[in-house]
Amino acid sequence: MANDLGADLGADRSLLLVDDDEPFVKRLAKAMEKRGFQPDTAQSVAEGRAKAQTNPPAYAVVDLRLEDGNGLDVIETLREQRPDCRIVVLTGYGAIATAVAAVKIGAIDYLSKPADADDVTNALLAKGETLPQPPENPMSADRVRWEHIQRVYEMCDRNVSETARRLSMHRRTLQRILAKRSPK
Repeated sequence: MANDLGADLGADRSLLLVDDDEPFVKRLAKAMEKRGFQPDTAQSVAEGRAKAQTNPPAYAVVDLRLEDGNGLDVIETLREQRPDCRIVVLTGYGAIATAVAAVKIGAIDYLSKPADADDVTNALLAKGETLPQPPENPMSADRVRWEHIQRVYEMCDRNVSETARRLSMHRRTLQRILAKRSPK
């Protein structure tokens, strides 16, 4: 597969992967290397910005929610250092507002986790006005809803009453949802 992508990548195959999920970023780096990229990883905003300043890559995949801040800061640094960098935002908690903000400051695409290396490669190499193909197995609407509820629940320090208030739902309804397994 790397052979047919090699011509599309160009001479500079450098790729910066910024994500605080260490097992995920290592797997993605290995998979992207097999596709002809030369990946470098960072697991924080500070590390991502430092690497973007010292050695700006031709490609970047940046997670929005990092432990020490927002991935949008890394995208801004990448744009300042290398305006032609092709940046894809990858996040587990997609929202229209963050997608718009990411695209406004220079991201070329926005993918929701779980995205595989093929999805990332297609987004990075998409040319012109054509949109990349939709993922083969996108998250179901039930799964997206469940992920959002879980995220808000964690942000509220696992406080059911506060989570229910922020989601404008009845506390008992939320408790039933939280008691069930995640949908496929």
